[in-house]
This record gives sequence, C-alpha cells and structure tokens, in this order.
Amino acid sequence: MTAFIAQEAMEKASEIEIKADEEFAIEKSKLVREENQAIDASYEKKFKAASMSQQITRSTVSNKTRLRVLAARQELLDDIFETAAGRLGEVTKDESKYQGVLAKLMLEGFYALNEPKVMIRVRKADEDIAQRAIEDAKKEYKENMYKDIEVKIDERGALSEGWYAVPCCPIPVSSNKLKPCDL
Repeated sequence: MTAFIAQEAMEKASEIEIKADEEFAIEKSKLVREENQAIDASYEKKFKAASMSQQITRSTVSNKTRLRVLAARQELLDDIFETAAGRLGEVTKDESKYQGVLAKLMLEGFYALNEPKVMIRVRKADEDIAQRAIEDAKKEYKENMYKDIEVKIDERGALSEGWYAVPCCPIPVSSNKLKPCDL
C-alpha cells in the first residue's frame, strides 16, 4: 500500500512539475513577447525621431539654399532696375524713343487691366509726348484686342520730375467722377 501511495505521490509530483514547467514556459514566452514589443516600439520611436531629424536637416539646408538663391535673384533684380532707371532717364532725351517706350508701357497696362476706360498719370513735361503715345497704344490695342479703349491723362495728379512711368489705373464704368489712383 505504501508503494501505491508513493507511486501516486510520484505521479502527482510529476504532474505538478509538468504543469509548473508549462506555466513557466507560458510566462516566459509572455515576458519575452512583451519585451520584444517594447524593444520594437522603442526602435520605431527612435527611427521616427531620427527620420524626422533628417527631414528637418534636409528642409533647413533646402531653405537656406532657397534663401541664398532668392537673395542673389533680388540683388540681380535690384541691379537691373537700377540700370533700367538710369537708362530710362537717358531715353527721355530722345523723343521718338521715349514715345515708343511710353506707348509700350501703356499698352502693357491696357492688356493687364482689360478695361474700357483707363486713366494714366504722366509728368507735366511729358503730356504732349504721352498724348501721341496714347494714340499709338490705342491703335495697337484695337488691332490686337478688336475693341476700343478710352484713355485720359490725369491732369490733377501729375507726376513729379523724378517719375518716368507708373502703372495705369482703371476708371470704373459706373463712376461719373474720374478718381486718380493712389500711388
């Protein structure tokens, strides 16, 4: 009988040991899985941070490059405008050239505005030349756009001597009064 009890005890001990080993394996795999997930999450977080840092660095370098290009472009444009302003002062001395330049500037404004009535401002000294340029520009505008345009010189807002040309300003069709545009 003691042998039977000992045998039962041995089997029971064996079952308990097997069950403990299974529970240990389950608990061990659960802990390993949790740690793997934690490591993966940490790796993914660090990877995203490194990727973001890399993108920020790339963007910063790109922006600095763009700013240098824009600064160089602005410097070049400033030089071009300065040169053009100097040459425009010289062009005003040759009436035929100046009339042509005025006509082209007016025509450009007419195309941009696409209005039936336009008012321009000129220097007092250039009113005669501007009137001839208006006729040339109106003629070319009609040839290209197939419609008439009414152009008047704003006598109340004549430009000072430092000015050579300014953009045209439209006169609304519904307006009874002519209003000079603000510069």
